[in-house]
Amino acid sequence: MLIALLLFWCAQFSDASAQQVFTEQGVSIEFNVEPKPIAGEEATVRFRITGTNGGVPLSNLRPVAWIDQRQSPQPSTTRECKNKVQAFLQSSFTRRPTVDLNAYYILALNDEPNISVIDPLSGFGGSKLLTLVPLKTPGEDWVMTPDNQRLYVSMPLSNQVAVIDVPTWKVIANIDAASKPTRLALQHDQKYLWVSTDDGVTVIDTVTAKPATHIKTGAGAHEIALNDDDSVAFVTNREASTVSIIDIRKLAAVKQIKTGAQLSAIVFSSLSKTAYVASEADGTIVAIGGPKLEVIARIQVEPGIRTIGLPAEGHYGFALNSTKSVVNIFDVSSNRLIHTVPVGPASDQISFTSQFAYVRSVGSEFVTMINLASLGKEAAVTSFPAGQHAPVESRATSIAAAIVPAPEDGSVLVANPADKMIYYYSEGMAAPMGSFQNYKRDPRALLVLDNSLRETQRGIYESSVRLPAAGVYDVVFLLDAPRLINCFEVSVADNPALPHKIETSIKIEPLNTQVVTKAGEKFTLRFKVLDAKTRAAKINLQDVTVLVFLAPGIWQQRDLAKAGADGVYEMTFVPPESGVYYIFFQIPALEYQFNQSTPLTLQVVKP
Repeated sequence: MLIALLLFWCAQFSDASAQQVFTEQGVSIEFNVEPKPIAGEEATVRFRITGTNGGVPLSNLRPVAWIDQRQSPQPSTTRECKNKVQAFLQSSFTRRPTVDLNAYYILALNDEPNISVIDPLSGFGGSKLLTLVPLKTPGEDWVMTPDNQRLYVSMPLSNQVAVIDVPTWKVIANIDAASKPTRLALQHDQKYLWVSTDDGVTVIDTVTAKPATHIKTGAGAHEIALNDDDSVAFVTNREASTVSIIDIRKLAAVKQIKTGAQLSAIVFSSLSKTAYVASEADGTIVAIGGPKLEVIARIQVEPGIRTIGLPAEGHYGFALNSTKSVVNIFDVSSNRLIHTVPVGPASDQISFTSQFAYVRSVGSEFVTMINLASLGKEAAVTSFPAGQHAPVESRATSIAAAIVPAPEDGSVLVANPADKMIYYYSEGMAAPMGSFQNYKRDPRALLVLDNSLRETQRGIYESSVRLPAAGVYDVVFLLDAPRLINCFEVSVADNPALPHKIETSIKIEPLNTQVVTKAGEKFTLRFKVLDAKTRAAKINLQDVTVLVFLAPGIWQQRDLAKAGADGVYEMTFVPPESGVYYIFFQIPALEYQFNQSTPLTLQVVKP
């Protein structure tokens, strides 16, 4: 009987990473991890959220999760789980999760043949540069798969496309892609990667990582747009003044449409099911659509259009005229021009958040913002300085986006190659809130790798994680509406190939009971430095350095702590604004470095 019970317990423990189900308030949450997690190796955490009545997937939710290693093999009680959620939300000094599923990385495509990977949070213990991904030659355009597992980079000088394994940041293939590959477009189903070349397009099979075919389309540079169901690819031929219609299922060009001279850009509108192509020489925006995929409208503007942009499911298209320094805004439902808005000199790129269009101008350090909500009546325009120098002062250029949305709503990241900096801007501010160094490299374009839970299919939310050590972990789950809290369990197996973590002999013990303070007011951090084994206090240390920074790295202060009575150390600072602050420690005399300390967090609120 005892043996049977032991076998049952072992089976339960070994299956802790299998599917688990939590049901409450009419909502069912199914949790699992694939593959079975091993310390230091990649695994996917997945939640399937459905209604209990009919199993309908619940979409567009904002679940939050943390992963926290248990100190005991006993399952966490409901009260313990709720206490963890409260502690993680309140940024407690003494309670931080093992893995926070709200982290993100900033990727910079550099003028050199490499990509900077910047960790704006935990990297502040030392260098923020997480790693540098080497390329054979400088990259020109890039695209990341929706699951954040693969990054494709075109390299015109080596006639190849690099394939980067994102979890390991390793280049796993360099695919030959004909002459001068530049623009990249990944199908929605991720089956094919489309690559523009000097005489057409190369179509790469993403499973085999080999070219499936090469299609010659016409003379001149080429831009690519794909329709929503991946049945048609639209390819512009700049010098031939045509758009090639390619049947993706046949991988063959089936039609050539005469449009205008010097075609410069093309986009596809999901709302109107229409492709819009810009003619730089003629100053026309040609709409291609209908069941026969033919020209259905022409919007006449002035010559000089270089770029067209469309916000996701937006009603309006934006055509940038670099020569005239204006943006022409047109209605995709009526195919008519509604606004012409002045922007900065030599405007060449446009990006979008849910509230604004951002126009980058290489001739000025100012970024123009256009309020999308105002376009039904008028175009409300503002601007902010993204650096000290105009981007044109750097030789670094790229067709990839230099302005991208940050994970926080209403914020963007802006690359300024002339400053060798990346700026963080939050909507409503007169200037960027802060910046990130790119370590003397010119950032030509940016991508954001968001590790937070994302909806990959209707009702399915997942993220990729690496758990640092073997053991049993709580996956702490929070859904705000309806408010649901549950701790799922996951067991992580030991990894013999993983170097064992060297335990530090020092422990920082915070003494503050206050973990929330007000912006603009002095805050005195009090703590002890203890021997990790004996808990004996280390007294009269003169080199205890405290580093404080405001996430995601937009303000920081570094200072020596003052030694006081009974082994208590103090450091005072004034947080300039509300937000979450991270606190690191360094003690050179004890060989204790910033990256060895587990950071404390402090929540700062508005006065």
